[in-house]
Amino acid sequence: MTDQSPTAAHFEARLRRIGDERYHDKHPFHHLLHSGGCTMDQVQAWVINRYYYQSRIPMKDAAFLSRLDDPKMRRIWRSRIEDHDGTDTREGGIARWLRLAEGVGLDPDYVASGVGILPATRFAVDAYVRFVRDQPLLPAVASSLTELFAPKIHSERIAGLLEHYDFANPDTIAYFQHRLTEAPKDVAFGLQWVLDHAVTQADQDAAANALIFKTEVLWAQLDALWSAYVEPGRIPPGAWRPGEGQAAGAKA
Repeated sequence: MTDQSPTAAHFEARLRRIGDERYHDKHPFHHLLHSGGCTMDQVQAWVINRYYYQSRIPMKDAAFLSRLDDPKMRRIWRSRIEDHDGTDTREGGIARWLRLAEGVGLDPDYVASGVGILPATRFAVDAYVRFVRDQPLLPAVASSLTELFAPKIHSERIAGLLEHYDFANPDTIAYFQHRLTEAPKDVAFGLQWVLDHAVTQADQDAAANALIFKTEVLWAQLDALWSAYVEPGRIPPGAWRPGEGQAAGAKA
């Protein structure tokens, strides 16, 4: 890692403050989930809607990859797609998420179909894909830096799910376990790239605003879940309703 000037160190601290203030580990839905307070209907709603985000991450990264002129950076970034899509010899995060879906009593094919996704989830995730596809490279990379804060929430989630929910076991929570090593690898490169390329105040502002945007994408998804499935329980037309998409033999 290259030496950081005081300006770069100050900028990194600014990025980390954004996570301290805005990352979605502070959302009440995650507090409810990790403490064991969610009903199974609420857990299933979370699994269904979060799948849409998971499924779009490799599409976002593929769109970004197509814009890169540097072969070295393409090689580095390509691993993000493989982490989610898998390879011929290695399972990816999407397959692990579908195992979680089956573990909570959902039909994985139903979850993968995208039927029943909340409108706000779809709009927020699609906005993120467009952002990374269309924005300059610096903010596009900076938007991925929520990974700085992901290991903490994954550790809390693993502990909380294992303590409070019968469906949780090493197989069903494998997605989160793998992200404990995948996310730090990705962010080590992404953070240094942003620090190296955000050389002006305008650059730093653009990168910081991109990270804020990404935290809002994550927060909006949880707001939608809370409104539809926690309180006051306004499920939009066409969105998943408890009892739909159950796995064969699962209790509705």
